[in-house]
Amino acid sequence: MAKIYIDVRESYEYDMDHVEKAINIPLDQIMSLGLPDYISTTDEIVVYCRSGSRSEIARQALRRFGYSNVTNGINQRYIESN
Repeated sequence: MAKIYIDVRESYEYDMDHVEKAINIPLDQIMSLGLPDYISTTDEIVVYCRSGSRSEIARQALRRFGYSNVTNGINQRYIESN
């Protein structure tokens, strides 16, 4: 089981700054396509955005899609300070 950080912001926001090792999967892509096959439903997933609102929507959607270990990391600064 891996710990995966997902930045749910748009790609231009991710390009400006992001958590090291985070992958960028924008919220609209998660809502329409889910996650790539290499991410297991049992992996530890931390989603984040600028304020925490998009990441909370993503967290709830991923839980509905069967991902059992999803946390809203709120934002980059929060993750990096913990």
